[in-house]
Amino acid sequence: MISQHRTQQTVALFVSDIVAITLAFLLAYWLRFTAQVPVPTVEPRPEDIPTLATYAINVLLPALFVLPIALASAGLYRVRRTYARIDTCIHVGTALSFGVIVTAAFVSLLFRPEQLIQIPVATGSDATNVEVVRVIRWSISRWFLLFFYIGTTLLTVTGRVTIQKILDRLRRSGRNLRKILIAGDGPLAQLVIDKIRLHEEFGFRLAGMITEGGTGESYRDVPIVGDLANARAMVRNEEIDQIYIALPLSAHEQILQLLRDVSHEVVDIKVVPDLLQYITLGAGMEDLDGVPIVNLSRIPMEGFPAVLKRGFDILAAGGALLLFAPVFPVIALAVKLSSAGPIFYRQQRMGLDGRSFELLKFRSMVSNAEQTTGPVWASDDDSRCTPIGAVLRKLSLDELPQFWNIIRGDMSLVGPRPERPYFVDEFREQIPHYMHRHRMRAGLTGWAQVHGWRGNTSLDKRIEYDLYYIENWSLALDLRILWMTVTNGMVHEHAY
Repeated sequence: MISQHRTQQTVALFVSDIVAITLAFLLAYWLRFTAQVPVPTVEPRPEDIPTLATYAINVLLPALFVLPIALASAGLYRVRRTYARIDTCIHVGTALSFGVIVTAAFVSLLFRPEQLIQIPVATGSDATNVEVVRVIRWSISRWFLLFFYIGTTLLTVTGRVTIQKILDRLRRSGRNLRKILIAGDGPLAQLVIDKIRLHEEFGFRLAGMITEGGTGESYRDVPIVGDLANARAMVRNEEIDQIYIALPLSAHEQILQLLRDVSHEVVDIKVVPDLLQYITLGAGMEDLDGVPIVNLSRIPMEGFPAVLKRGFDILAAGGALLLFAPVFPVIALAVKLSSAGPIFYRQQRMGLDGRSFELLKFRSMVSNAEQTTGPVWASDDDSRCTPIGAVLRKLSLDELPQFWNIIRGDMSLVGPRPERPYFVDEFREQIPHYMHRHRMRAGLTGWAQVHGWRGNTSLDKRIEYDLYYIENWSLALDLRILWMTVTNGMVHEHAY
């Protein structure tokens, strides 16, 4: 049944993409040749415009072949219930960008159609009509390709999001569900239950937890339903669709035995790594003259990806500085009038490779706020904040000067938030793997911040999210975090 549903959903996605590509083609042809959208190019005579059939044969057919392959190569026909919509938009846009470029290159090489035009000509006083044949050869319109690319991207994303919304509604109504069994009852298992309860649109129905000995307390109305040793029988008898193994690494023998048992059944097996206690950076295989070596400190931010991220930071931060340029004088004047002291506040923070840098902010507290207390955490309703400063902090506007830190190379748009050296010296002794977060440039926003772990919140959770980001970095993840920051991360209860 699972495979049948997945096949149906894959077919629905494929049909939606084909319809989107076709509609985008028709729309692009209409905009370029029928609606005659004004573009900076020489307009052809009516008889010089390629027919719709000519473009369909030479452009649409190759596109209907190339673009679905590009989407399939990006894994976008794999049905994943937990896939975020912003990820869909980013990955579809990336795949279609590549696909349209390939299509344009292919068509440009082969697109040399000819059309015979019959033109009536009047000769002599009798105005006798004589048919003259003129041969017209075309090259593909660049403006058509631009309209086609934009239309394909928008319509494909729209179609996929629509399908996702329909599926979400079906799952919330109790249809197309997956029956889930969780192995474990500790913090890891409870975390999985919390996430499943939070997202009804995933269509997961919790059958219960299984533990060593079949004993333990229920959690959020999810009971203990059996022993680990009986997992195989439960999967078969209860028609379990997926089993989540959420056991600590100290139970590695039980994990291996459980994997051996359930591998004989038709069930999806998900292993939840024990990140809370044993998190490390992404492991990667290396070769030492034929000897396989596992590198536990590998990060994806090396080589070309690092150059790509840095280039994106410079372009985006430069654009942000231009965008917010009219706001800077207003904030600066408000800060200056609100209390005595400088407009900008400069503070030492620790960034890439453990090196300190001077972080810039609009001053939001009275001058010398820590003269008597020393370094302390900011808190809600902090008496040291000026009236304007409290507003700036609540709206995160005091952080705007850090775009200049990004231009300078001290920071990145996205990454772990930088801490003060005073607190770093304290945390590095208390929190395992804390210093791993300094293997990447500090960020203006981050994976932890958009999930609410900012300000005076759990350090363990912030480190967990920071290390997840470092291990799984991609430009798509950066764009997702920026989108989440703009939509729900600028104003937050812990922004103080």
